[in-house]
Amino acid sequence: MGALTPIGNSVGEFWNSLVNGTSGADMIKRFDASKFKTQFACELKDFNPLDYIDRKEIRRMDPYVHYGLVTADECLKDSGLNLDKIDRFRGGVIWASGIGGLDTFESEIGAYATGDGTPRFNPFFIPKMIADIAAGHISIKYGLMGPNFATVSACASSANALIDAFNYIRLGMADFFVTGGSEAAITPSGIGGFNSMHAISTRNDDPKTASRPFDKDRDGFVLGEGSGALVFEEYEHARARGAKIYAEVIGCGMTGDAYHMTSPHPEGLGARFSMAFAIRDAGLKPEDIDHINTHGTSTPLGDISEPRAIVDLFGEHAYKISINSTKSMTGHLLGAAGAAEAIASVLALKNSFVPPTINHFTDDPQIDNKLDFTYGTGRKREMTYALSNTFGFGGHNATIIFKKYNE
Repeated sequence: MGALTPIGNSVGEFWNSLVNGTSGADMIKRFDASKFKTQFACELKDFNPLDYIDRKEIRRMDPYVHYGLVTADECLKDSGLNLDKIDRFRGGVIWASGIGGLDTFESEIGAYATGDGTPRFNPFFIPKMIADIAAGHISIKYGLMGPNFATVSACASSANALIDAFNYIRLGMADFFVTGGSEAAITPSGIGGFNSMHAISTRNDDPKTASRPFDKDRDGFVLGEGSGALVFEEYEHARARGAKIYAEVIGCGMTGDAYHMTSPHPEGLGARFSMAFAIRDAGLKPEDIDHINTHGTSTPLGDISEPRAIVDLFGEHAYKISINSTKSMTGHLLGAAGAAEAIASVLALKNSFVPPTINHFTDDPQIDNKLDFTYGTGRKREMTYALSNTFGFGGHNATIIFKKYNE
């Protein structure tokens, strides 16, 4: 696995911050946000792409590609795969971004709009911007010649990438994938666009507590950035090479709300069936699930519908599940959220520890507060099955289930 997040620039740093309930939110440093309704975000800390990528190559890539390459490198090193001995047509890349090269698009169009009308576009403008190019760069760098494409489903994008990797392996079309997603949308147009939708928090006086999933006084999500990468590998292929296995991927579900462009189904119908289909695919019963890493964005409507879906599907067992939202710490990584939260779910199983949902102050009467949201501090718990939910604008719902791996 590989991680680059607002609370850690590696998997180890990321997990340590999750365990300790660290907030990644702070005032925006990348540009002057003083005239914006929201002046804070969950930016990466102490990250310099020059520490990882050649200067000449950096200029040919959008930041979201930088993030993807850095996590893919950590991930492949962690995997122990010997790329000189593999069948390169049996290794692929399925990579996600909800938006792609927003920084590049904004810069190029801005320069043209403020110029004299003469088109002076960078020859790398289009290949820097498109949402599939991170997958291309990863495959080129490592010579992976199997299935190679991008998934785009807003905030569900990287969860869909993981699910596609899982399914392509099940179909026998590859032995392994580098899969995940990256996003770099903390830009003037990113903040301004989400502000205009009233989607993100405006709690400028206290940014570190602004991401408060399931709290009565939540006022929107906190925009984050970063990347998550995982190697998904066919079990016997992994065993044959003595791979270090973190967990097993055992089921997935996908649905569409078919309800509204940006609002979730009010009763969580799409979320309910996404989870139900994943449980069925895994050959489990609802009462087998120990842990749910929720989508939990800190939005007024989303934080009501998802718990409703959980109670509706799991019944009395819902109150025995350890539920959390790691977005309370990382903010919302948009198209990279599903991958980062999959890593959190896998490490929760491996370490028998549920990270907390931080920033809870007041119960919301519209939410069933008998559910165990793991408020405040994380806790030790033996678990076998973890479920991770990721939902996106357009009504895209994706659920993936992991099983604790025992040698």
